[in-house]
Amino acid sequence: MPFTVLLTDGAERDLEELYDYITSHDAPQKADHVLSQIEKTFSRLSQLPEQGSYPKELLALGIRDYREVFFKPYRIIYRVMDTNVFIFLIADGRRDMQTLLQCRLLHG
Repeated sequence: MPFTVLLTDGAERDLEELYDYITSHDAPQKADHVLSQIEKTFSRLSQLPEQGSYPKELLALGIRDYREVFFKPYRIIYRVMDTNVFIFLIADGRRDMQTLLQCRLLHG
């Protein structure tokens, strides 16, 4: 039975900002491609939600509630709860992920 993939408000904002950034700094076709690939990642998560690894920044804190998958350079951070996969963060992995994860997941 497939899991339901749901985006938090923060993840929806991440996706919109990512799309807008690529559209304005590269090309709309590139933004469409990235969005399509991320949506394919969501589809794979609905079938195999445990496929991701634990984010190293959270693992260092002993937190194993979240997992991540990559569509390089983007990291998709999510949590499996019952039959749902909640997407919490979609971010360029070259960012300061430690701070970003702490702000998004641990304080908010």
